[in-house]
Amino acid sequence: MKKIINDPAKVVSETLMGMEKAHPSLKYTPDLEVISRREKTPGKVGVVSGGGSGHEPAHAGYVGKGMLDAAVAGNMFSSPSPDRIIKGIEEANSGAGVLLVIKNYSGDIMNFEMAKDMAEMDDIPVEAVVVRDDVAVPDSTYSTGRRGIAGTVFVHKIAGAKAETGAPLAEVKAAAEKAIANIRSMGMAMTPCILPAVGKPGFSLGDDEIEIGMGIHGEPGVERTSLKTAAEVARILLDKILADYDYTGSEVALLVNGLGGTPLAELYILNNEVQALLEKAGVRVYKTFVGNYMTAIEMAGCSLTLMKLDDELKALLDAPADTPALKVL
Repeated sequence: MKKIINDPAKVVSETLMGMEKAHPSLKYTPDLEVISRREKTPGKVGVVSGGGSGHEPAHAGYVGKGMLDAAVAGNMFSSPSPDRIIKGIEEANSGAGVLLVIKNYSGDIMNFEMAKDMAEMDDIPVEAVVVRDDVAVPDSTYSTGRRGIAGTVFVHKIAGAKAETGAPLAEVKAAAEKAIANIRSMGMAMTPCILPAVGKPGFSLGDDEIEIGMGIHGEPGVERTSLKTAAEVARILLDKILADYDYTGSEVALLVNGLGGTPLAELYILNNEVQALLEKAGVRVYKTFVGNYMTAIEMAGCSLTLMKLDDELKALLDAPADTPALKVL
């Protein structure tokens, strides 16, 4: 294992400390591993997300104007505890309530729901939405039902933009749920990743082997197969997405996401192939995002996400955002 770290047990806290120093508009809460906005907007609905670390820039990279008010970090690939989530809720609360954006993993669901109940006992109105965008498998070793993966970033953007308008909590939740209903994702992996505390890969793939549908924690996918060209990968992933949801004749936002170890050049090659296939399928791409948005440490691989747009979602997608990982001017 070769990593630029000090102590494997301090990776999360030292990551967030370094992030605060790089971005003065953000505040780090030591020990509870929360990144939040340093300045609150009174009367605005707070939007909070989080989960296990190792998916950077998710989730702390999306804290800022137009997106999240706070992000809660668990240990590497582990859900944050309820006390951490409570702190995130408190940091995000400006008097109008808080929306929790949760990815569909059993630990996240349990701990965020516990924190929600405790916050409501302290008279903080809290609502929650659950992202289940991964069409690869109906169940996994981490979740009941579909996993939440990179499509969560679009949910952060839509919910955060709606909250910035001053909309009440119920309307912010409704916008997030609309986004979730129109988002589908599918990924693949080419190499394993290494948890710093473990020091060795959690699984193995042959030199000429890839796994279609592997999750962002290394959960099993749907098929192990030989290495494919970019055109073949695009077709395999898109076929699964388009078979699950009819995007024909729609305008979409497209996210071509890297898992941490794939060069940007390869993601652009993949994007070129995806765009051509979408055009043939009668799907119009309104806006494209290419890069590392939700990773799996240094795993080589990618995921594709489509979000069907209507006038409201398009306006919220285009609304200004200023975060470390996503800026819309």
